[in-house]
Amino acid sequence: MTLELFEVRPESLTEFIRLPYSIYPKDGRYVPQLERELKKELSPRENPFFRHAEAKYFLAARDGRPAGRVAAVVNLLHNEFHGERAGFFGFFECREDPEEAAALLGAAAGELRRKGMEVMRGPMSFSTNEECGLLVEGFEHPPALMTPYNPPYYAGLLEGFGLRKAKDLYAFAYDIGGSLPEKMLRAAAIAQGREGVTVRPIRKDRFAEEMEAFREIYNSAWARNWGFVPLTEEEVRFKGKLLKSIVVPALTLIAEKDGEPVGFLGLLPDMNRVLWHMRGKMNPVTLVKALYHSRRVRDLRLLLLGIKPGFRTRGVDALLYREAFGAARKLGYERAEFSWILEDNEAMLRIIALMNARLYRKFRIYEMPLTGGLPQHEHGVDPAEAEGV
Repeated sequence: MTLELFEVRPESLTEFIRLPYSIYPKDGRYVPQLERELKKELSPRENPFFRHAEAKYFLAARDGRPAGRVAAVVNLLHNEFHGERAGFFGFFECREDPEEAAALLGAAAGELRRKGMEVMRGPMSFSTNEECGLLVEGFEHPPALMTPYNPPYYAGLLEGFGLRKAKDLYAFAYDIGGSLPEKMLRAAAIAQGREGVTVRPIRKDRFAEEMEAFREIYNSAWARNWGFVPLTEEEVRFKGKLLKSIVVPALTLIAEKDGEPVGFLGLLPDMNRVLWHMRGKMNPVTLVKALYHSRRVRDLRLLLLGIKPGFRTRGVDALLYREAFGAARKLGYERAEFSWILEDNEAMLRIIALMNARLYRKFRIYEMPLTGGLPQHEHGVDPAEAEGV
């Protein structure tokens, strides 16, 4: 049975995008992205991520049938910011076949090594600013918006290739119905009273300006986090266009002190319930389904929370939580996922423990050195010989 590897050209992405349908034909938890939006994300012409990065996409086929996919990514901004030569793999999907996985991961590793990278890390699609990590615990739960889902056997495929844990990312489930702990309410009152911090919803009629305020807070608040990559103005505009239609202003808040933005919180409706019914397509039928199911979304994802360094420990985060979850209860939402949280982010973990949120899913980022030679696999496919499609 012949195993072949193909490099996918940017102008021919449809097969790469649709590959997961052959991996998840009977898995009711898999939620495909909208194909139209994913094509924009993967395109160097559309996505400003490629102003500071490059990617190659590979497909594996067995006897002419799709077997898996992977992307090899060099993010120059990441390497400049962290002072390292790290390459990344992402968009990994594969059948339960170590030979096929080795061919795909070997293609990514070989490409990254030829680019001078010294370590391969992932899965990241494309960076920590997007979907990242491999699901390793909590397979019984459906994925929240913009979080990974994969079969349990993926970890074995990655570890069999020689990849090892770099960092775990946590997802916590929180029931919105109750009130916040008294300690947090006191901190929120202090921030609002003594500190003079105010909180307001974002203004959709000035969405570009609001997203720039978010970018300023995000790049300041997250700068010391593991794996952080600064967001550029173009990237924020690009991502903002994708998210604007689902943003609920009452749940997307900016904290200000004397008119200066100092904190940002974004609770997004978990539209995966809607996307599941759309099956990657956007047409009159799926749009009707989207309208129907969007009215039944009761879950949220806490996607964004950032406080400028000079305003931490002053109750700003508590004030944002109070206002956001108060609004969420009034709007009829029932649950929220806090994700993702670094396993060693002690400050955030303390807050989550105080709120009695429960750890229910775990993602893992892997890495391996590229400087000592790649793992040898008896049936591996040489990525240098991959054909273009």
